[in-house]
Amino acid sequence: MGISNACEAPGSKPYWPAWLAGLALGVVLLLTFILTGHGLGATGFTTRLSAWLGDIAAPQWTLANDYLGPLVEDGAVLSSWISWQVVGVFLGALLSAWLAGRLAWRIEGAASAGRTGRLLKALAGGILAGIGARIAAGCTSGVGLSGAAVLSVAGFVFLGAFFAAGLIAARLSGGGVK
Repeated sequence: MGISNACEAPGSKPYWPAWLAGLALGVVLLLTFILTGHGLGATGFTTRLSAWLGDIAAPQWTLANDYLGPLVEDGAVLSSWISWQVVGVFLGALLSAWLAGRLAWRIEGAASAGRTGRLLKALAGGILAGIGARIAAGCTSGVGLSGAAVLSVAGFVFLGAFFAAGLIAARLSGGGVK
């Protein structure tokens, strides 16, 4: 199976209008608050996954680690609500892509940056976003969406800083809207 550089898969359905996608995201966020008692989040799962993998590879070190140790003390590292939420997001995205005819292996942005360049930029962006999420004690969905949904000042400050940093990074890396 080849990997395409195209942004649009041939024969795929158009994306939803932004207002409809935003409304659907709001409904999902509201249901998440009602059903789980928490807002949306994602990076908490990667922390738990790291603790779980650390517990397998180096259990004594992981247990002694101030950051990861408390997560493995009860032995149920991945049984948190956020683990199931991330699994649900993955399965929902997979189903949505399949229904829209967009399920394909492709690297978006590879046409302008090249495959290797695009993958390196994505990796660097992911690492920086992960570091930022740990410093802010949450990611765009946890601090930004969920925080703003409950009218938290931190949520609005985070969203403003996130968009400003994204625009600057896109301009500096030669990406952004063409």
